[in-house]
Amino acid sequence: MVLDNGKRLRIFTGNANPALAEEIAAYLGLAIGDASVGRFQNGETQVMIEESVRGTNVFIVQPTCNPVNDTIMELLIMVDAVKRASAAHITAVIPYYGYARQDRKTRGREPISAKLVANLLTTAGVTRVVTMDLHAGQIQGFFDIPVDHLIGVPILADFLVTKKLGDMVVVSPDLGGVTRARQLADRLHAPIAIIEKRRPMPGVAEVMNLIGSVEGKTAVIIDDIVDTAGSLTEGAKALTRYGAKEVYACCTHAVLTPPAAQRVEESNITELIVTNTIPLDPEMLTPKIKVLSVAPLFGEAIIRIFGDLSVSKLFDD
Repeated sequence: MVLDNGKRLRIFTGNANPALAEEIAAYLGLAIGDASVGRFQNGETQVMIEESVRGTNVFIVQPTCNPVNDTIMELLIMVDAVKRASAAHITAVIPYYGYARQDRKTRGREPISAKLVANLLTTAGVTRVVTMDLHAGQIQGFFDIPVDHLIGVPILADFLVTKKLGDMVVVSPDLGGVTRARQLADRLHAPIAIIEKRRPMPGVAEVMNLIGSVEGKTAVIIDDIVDTAGSLTEGAKALTRYGAKEVYACCTHAVLTPPAAQRVEESNITELIVTNTIPLDPEMLTPKIKVLSVAPLFGEAIIRIFGDLSVSKLFDD
């Protein structure tokens, strides 16, 4: 569709993932909006919007990834700046939603940080949110504004199809990821298996059992986030013990906190497939890590939002 040559639509970016924002803008045939996002000498965030946004639909691309607090503040201050400059609508495009793993209280006196971030965005002036593969789907309900929740499974599935892996089984790394595993399995026409594990302490997982069979098959583990890769690599070892002939892994958000890349490189995982919702340090890009772009999907979502069309139609088979 024609985007009116950008006269009513603007794409801006903070410092979190400007390369992805450039890809999205190029997909739309637009240039990134003229803005500077920097720091005052005392460390406070400084934002200057250098062009008129009066009456426009503004889309700010900013995953709230590491350094999480800085990227969140950049986003909030950019939203405030364009709101005060009379933007008609402000959509926060957040490919990776930070603090999503703090979505509920598991013990006394804990915060629900995912809800706090939602409140901050809404108070700042965001009128719509576009995000991808929230760690907990219920976070959509933390907002009192529309949230378009994109899914990475189609991108991952399309790539896996090109590899022609043959006899596959899709593996959920825990009971909570079964829905995601089923979505991928349906697209690959494959069965699923589930790793049953327990966490004796945060960041540590022990595989207790495997529900389903991986004997003689190519196992594909799917998760939303790979952080330290400890659970992922331990799960891959377990799948080999249970008879999998080869193990692949795919995750939407490559947080990859050190020593994650080293763990993946030294593991029995043949390939880890991730997306560019989070920018990857070149030092993290080992031969085993394949990065897919989410720019076309976010570009299509922006086109549909701007044109008042259905976003969910993007995922119709």
